[in-house]
Amino acid sequence: MATVNFLYRSTKEKANLHLRLLYRFNDTDFVFGANTKYEVSKLYWSKQHKIKSKDILVSNKQTEVNNELNKIENHVLNAFNTVSTDEVNKEWLQTQIDYYYNPPQEAEQLPTGLLKYFDYFIEAKKNEITNGTQKKYNVTKHLLERYQKTKSTQIKIADVNDKFKVDFENYCLKNNYALNTISKDLRTIKTVCNHARHNGISTSHQLDKIKTPQHKTEKIYLTFEELTKIENIDKRRLNDNYDNAKDWLIISCYTGQRISDFMRFDKSMIRYEKNKQGILKPFIEFTQVKTNKVMTVALHPKVIEILEKRNDDFPKPISDAKYNLYIKQVCRIAGITDVIKGSRLTDINNEDKTEKKTKNKDEVKQFRKEVGMYKKWELVTSHIGRRSFATNFYGTIPTTYLINVTGHSTEAMFLNYLGKSNKDLAMELTNYF
Repeated sequence: MATVNFLYRSTKEKANLHLRLLYRFNDTDFVFGANTKYEVSKLYWSKQHKIKSKDILVSNKQTEVNNELNKIENHVLNAFNTVSTDEVNKEWLQTQIDYYYNPPQEAEQLPTGLLKYFDYFIEAKKNEITNGTQKKYNVTKHLLERYQKTKSTQIKIADVNDKFKVDFENYCLKNNYALNTISKDLRTIKTVCNHARHNGISTSHQLDKIKTPQHKTEKIYLTFEELTKIENIDKRRLNDNYDNAKDWLIISCYTGQRISDFMRFDKSMIRYEKNKQGILKPFIEFTQVKTNKVMTVALHPKVIEILEKRNDDFPKPISDAKYNLYIKQVCRIAGITDVIKGSRLTDINNEDKTEKKTKNKDEVKQFRKEVGMYKKWELVTSHIGRRSFATNFYGTIPTTYLINVTGHSTEAMFLNYLGKSNKDLAMELTNYF
C-alpha cells in the first residue's frame, strides 16, 4: 500500500510543494520524492494549512489547496498501481507528476484482449525499461500464449480474476513450473492489467486481491574452503576453456558483481589510488548494466593474482551459456560434490539425458526449475559468485561497505540475499559474546 504526503522544502517565502511517495515491498520501505508545480506561501503552509480556521479566506484557501493536492495524490497512486514496483524510482515519479500537468494523448483504440494488450504494453514501455525487463515481459507473454491455446476463447483483460489465477496456476504446475516462477508471471500479468485499467479498460474487481507470494528457496553459495579447492585444481585437469572460466568464477566471488558486469571487465577500467596509509591500491570502475549505477570496487588480492597470471589482463570473455556450463565442470573437478537441496533447470522435452539430442532446429527447448537433492556442482550458475561474495564477507566487513559493492538499494534487500539461514547468522553472532 502506497501513501503520498506533501512537504514545503524551500527557504523562500513562496515555493512549489514537494511530493513524497512511500511504500513497502517485500518487507522493505521505499521513499521517493519529486517536485510539483503547485505553489503556496511558507506562511500559509506552516501556520494556516492544518488548523481549523474561522477566517473565511483561510478556510477557502484550505479547500482550494486540499482539492488540488487530492487530485495530484490520486493521480500518482493510480499510476503506481499500474506498474511493477521495480519500475518505480525518482525519475518515474517525476514523470507521473509531469503527466498530471500534461497528460499523454491516447490516439488509438486500445485492445481488450490480454495477449494483444501485452504487445501494446511492451511497445509502450520499450524506452523506459531495460532489455532484461523487456525479455521477462516477453517470457510471460509466451507462457500466456501457450496457456491460451488450451482455452476455447481468447482471454480478455477483464477475465483476470480469482478463477483465472487458480486455472493458470494449475496449468503451470502441470508443466513443472516452480512456485516462485508462477508468482512472478502473475505479478507481470497484474502489472499489464493495471496499466490497462489506468488507460480506461475495464478490469475485474478481484484483480487487486490476487496474491503472488514469494516462496522460500535454497540459496547456494561457495564457501572460502570450496573456493580454495577450486583455486588449487591441478592445472593438468583443466583445458583452456575450463581454466578461463575458473578464473572468471574466482573474480566473481571476490568482486560480487553480476555476469552482465564482470564479463565486461578489462584492464582499461582499472585505476590506482593511495589509501590513508599512503599505499597504492587497485580499483575497477564501471557502470552496472541492470541499475546504471557507476561503481568503484576495490580489487581483492585473489583478483590481482589472476591479473598477474594473465599479463595484467582479465580472462577471455565468453557467453553466459558457455560460462554456466564450464563452471559446473570446474566445480565438479574441484570435488564440490556434497548432496544438497536445490533447484536446477531441466529441458522437459529432453528429460532422458541418455537419449541422443535431436538436431531438429524447429524443436523448442522448454526449461523448468526442478527442486530436488543434487550434487552441489550441478546447482552452480553464474549468479553464485555474487551470492558467495555477500555471504562469505558478511560479518567480517561492515555491511555498509558490502552493500556499496553489491549495489543493493537497502540493507534489508542485501540481508535477504545472503545464503546463510537465520540460525547460521545467530551461531556466528555467538562469537562476539
